[in-house]
Amino acid sequence: MKKISIILGSLLFITACSTDLDQAPSNIANSDSLTDYEGVLNAAYYYQLGTVTPMAVMGEFRSDNAVMDEAPYTEFDEYDNGLTAMEDQFFSPFYTALYKSILSANNVIENSSNDGHIGEAKFLRALSYFKLVQVFGDTTLNLSPDPDVYDSSILVRQPAATIYNDVIIPDLNDAMALSATISDGRASKYAAQALLGKVYATMGNYASAEPHLAAVVNGASSAGISLQANYNDIFGAANEIENSEIIFSTQIVSSVVDEYSPATDFWNWFVGDDPKADYPVDPDLVAAFDAVAGDIVDTDPTTAGNQGVDLRREVTLNPDGLTAIKFPKEGGQGSEHDWIEIRLADVILLYAETLNANNSPATTVLPLLDDIRTRAGLSILDPLTINTKPLVKQAILNERRLELAFEGHRWFDLIRTGTVDAEMGEVINSNYYLFPVPVSEVLATNGIITQNTGY
Repeated sequence: MKKISIILGSLLFITACSTDLDQAPSNIANSDSLTDYEGVLNAAYYYQLGTVTPMAVMGEFRSDNAVMDEAPYTEFDEYDNGLTAMEDQFFSPFYTALYKSILSANNVIENSSNDGHIGEAKFLRALSYFKLVQVFGDTTLNLSPDPDVYDSSILVRQPAATIYNDVIIPDLNDAMALSATISDGRASKYAAQALLGKVYATMGNYASAEPHLAAVVNGASSAGISLQANYNDIFGAANEIENSEIIFSTQIVSSVVDEYSPATDFWNWFVGDDPKADYPVDPDLVAAFDAVAGDIVDTDPTTAGNQGVDLRREVTLNPDGLTAIKFPKEGGQGSEHDWIEIRLADVILLYAETLNANNSPATTVLPLLDDIRTRAGLSILDPLTINTKPLVKQAILNERRLELAFEGHRWFDLIRTGTVDAEMGEVINSNYYLFPVPVSEVLATNGIITQNTGY
């Protein structure tokens, strides 16, 4: 079976005290009596489900790719303190799910004797903390499966740099000992190495990012990782089995109910089925697709699948450009879509960004984009024309936008590359690069967990 076997039938949900850090993971039995921690590891995977819809909405609707139609959801396009009204639907479920995944991972790391399971748990813990830092910045740090709920000091938010250096980077280095084989939604060596490269790039440490991203790009084929020949074959529930391009995904199956209420329905926000976003596509994204019209190689409308547009547009947007169809609802696929966390095209583009940041010439960097562009029906970029570091940077950012639209990357790409104001067309206070910490956490801890500046 493709989906991870998530053992949930006999899980006991134990809620302690008042903050999500203090919630014990849902385990099969008391951890003291366990000898096989596979069920606990599966719980760590399972809790990632609760992050999918919030991450999709934050990554796209905060950016210039998507818009909300209905107040107060329009606060995603208003850079002030109004987002605190979105706690119940987005930030609190996201925060809760990640700390539950962390607690389950901690349990496996501290108690299991299975090196493979420990490696997977370290990957999941690193992934969880990376999401927390991307979204909230400084965050509470816990590396114990059984935190002392009476010690309030453990609730104090730690600097993002501490989280990166003391947890995320060491955990991913350890997780690189995993198998290179991509199998059944499990963490792998290349998933860990790709994520580590992205972590370093997010930190602005492109020198450290480069060798890890290079290792994934150059070693991909030996692990059976490759770009799909057709862009359309990456997406949709029917394409998820043995998909050569997907390095790691959070797997979703409708028969397993997760904690995100009413369901993990990230796709629903994009296809326009929610009245809060009837027409979710930002016209600026449509304009970005239109802007590459001059790069289209084959404009023959009789050519299968190519009507004179970037092929990615036909997969990503409805013909009217008002809704996004990358994750199709039709045929019962909607509730079965996996959430793609890492795929090869993302890594290739990030590697190109890293090489450019490290002063590699355009003649070295731009050819990395060739296979991605030709798959989309576009001509390759000319390094004699796009021949400066800023021009190459912009070309890569433009490519990431079209290639990865509605996969939750855009807002975080803008922050990482320092292009928020330029791309959004307005000056945005950097306080609002981050999202509000759930107010319920601030109140439950009597202010020990503090709110982000500006909220």
